[in-house]
Amino acid sequence: MTVNPDLQKERDSATFESTELTFMLDRGADRTRRRRYIQSLALQDPDLNEVDHRFLTRDELYSSIVRRSVIIARKLKELNLTDLNDQLIYKGSALRGEGSIFAIHDLMLIPMLQSQATEKQRKKWLPMALNYDIIGTYLQTELAHGTFVRGLETTATYDPATEEFVINSPTLTSTKWWPGFLGKSVNFAVLMAQLHSKGKKYGIHSFLVPLRRFDNHQPLPGITLGDIGPKFGSAGNDNGFCRFDHVRIPRENMLSKYAKIDSDGTYHPPISDKIVYGAMVLTRVGMVAMAAGGLASGCTIAMRYSAVRRQTELTPGGIEPQILDYQSQQLKLFPQLATALALKFAARNIRDRCDQIQDDIKAGNVSTLQELHGLSSGMKAFSSLAANNGIETLRLGCGGHGYSEASGFPSLYSTVTVLVTAEGEYTVMILQCARYLVKCIAKAAGGEILPTSIAYLTEKPELKCPAKTPEDVLNLEILSNAYKHRAYRLVTEAGQQLQSLVKSGKPQHVAWNESHMYLVQATEAHCHYYTVMNFVNSIKTLEMSDSLRSVLTSLCQLYALYGIDQHAGQFAQDGYMTGQQLSMATSQIASLLTTIRPNAVNVVDAFDYPDELLKSELGRYDGNVYENMYKWAKDSPLNKTEVHHSYKYLKPMLQSKM
Repeated sequence: MTVNPDLQKERDSATFESTELTFMLDRGADRTRRRRYIQSLALQDPDLNEVDHRFLTRDELYSSIVRRSVIIARKLKELNLTDLNDQLIYKGSALRGEGSIFAIHDLMLIPMLQSQATEKQRKKWLPMALNYDIIGTYLQTELAHGTFVRGLETTATYDPATEEFVINSPTLTSTKWWPGFLGKSVNFAVLMAQLHSKGKKYGIHSFLVPLRRFDNHQPLPGITLGDIGPKFGSAGNDNGFCRFDHVRIPRENMLSKYAKIDSDGTYHPPISDKIVYGAMVLTRVGMVAMAAGGLASGCTIAMRYSAVRRQTELTPGGIEPQILDYQSQQLKLFPQLATALALKFAARNIRDRCDQIQDDIKAGNVSTLQELHGLSSGMKAFSSLAANNGIETLRLGCGGHGYSEASGFPSLYSTVTVLVTAEGEYTVMILQCARYLVKCIAKAAGGEILPTSIAYLTEKPELKCPAKTPEDVLNLEILSNAYKHRAYRLVTEAGQQLQSLVKSGKPQHVAWNESHMYLVQATEAHCHYYTVMNFVNSIKTLEMSDSLRSVLTSLCQLYALYGIDQHAGQFAQDGYMTGQQLSMATSQIASLLTTIRPNAVNVVDAFDYPDELLKSELGRYDGNVYENMYKWAKDSPLNKTEVHHSYKYLKPMLQSKM
């Protein structure tokens, strides 16, 4: 491989080994080797090589994804890849970043069967799901209701005479809308619907509902299905709509591990109403990692391109410098690089905590479920918006070429921006976390012990930032405490604002609505502190070389200081930080840009994204940007002929003037 000399120079001058960071992010060298091996199985398989998806029509892309999905399911069996992580790596590599018609099936249907079905239900449905005898999706969002799950209108009314549930879409707005791969792909679903029995309404419950005939894929009687049409991105996903006209399913099709209906219609509630949302919580936890990965991909593209791209003479007649040498470019790219790493460490911590809480739930302890719900809601929102905004900043940093599909940014942005809305819209998720925070305020006041992620509410915060010199504002403990102070103040003030409105005589729901501004700021500050805290703790506790620790420390410092600079008012509002301290923070940001510059390319190399998955001519590992941009353009279907067939419309007009 011939590597662009500027890019090679960046790698040769780095002060740490990129593979060490790769191993850390993968949680061990063995895992890195395993990941690379699984990726190679997919990337080198001729059955999975196709034309560039960016040149396909929507119909062609959808057909390609269906074909690939079926091949992947077969290959997983042939290769005997039974480990869930191996399967996820293989699927992601084989699909080249596109979706799979089995994505919701694997991420939602199977986990719900495993966690919320009775033993009898698991014995019947789980083997069918694992073998893809049924292909499922998750029917929650409706035309007029999304994140507000309690407002869903689809009904499941129990009929004791036949021991069946009658599934119905009573209004146009109750039409299920948006579920992935619903339009044309799946034949089965987990349905979220309002349970009615003996004239009473018992809220949202989960039901297993066949959608299409298994012999010819036609919709079953009473079920109307279709694709909702083109979207901002995800062109290959046939997101669909679904309506039910008094469709009957057996009583046994209600997922009944925690809540159930007797044959006579008697209802037995779950030990916690939050359990029904368990699969959704797990999905949100996974989306934090997806946001971090998306931003890391964008950083890889922009950083490599900025090392290759040369622009504008600094001195008359001089050599055009790499644009990565411009401080303004560094200010665009390096904070996003720091954010990507911060989110990766946060995602790791959330995943670990999620696993612990899942073990508690399996043991019958649901007391920590609220923590997981609050943490996953807040961090899903915080991380997705950070990645969304960061990728746009990185795209702008690539100039005009960043607008081309060849850059990889258009498809990357559309993939990441959906995370801000999917499985819980940003503001709604932030406010769900805020409800958890408000409850924690009350618990802290009552002397209760809080989980580590929120324990700061039980501690007396510093009143003044102790930083006296520019070096002090680089101290990780001082930076972490600054974010702790900000979170404590904004969370407690939001709680006080809410209570003052209630005490003034306003109903709780009115007071809550009129406190949104405070609650949103409080939750964002809480999530920001959580992210900084985990970055700092990771540097302190993870085993690494001094050279890598130095690089990560600089990036952690930049992440924290950049956040202070962007939210200076919130750190200074109560006098915690002075104007002089804020000026020192800004000055240190400039110094850190210079410190990070020699290792910037090596850090993105450590993310270890193969070119086939990065799908960017700008971000290629070899740095041969211009040769491959030209080749990519030449491959455009419009260039198959010198004269396009549409010339027939131009010809009469042009020849009439000759």
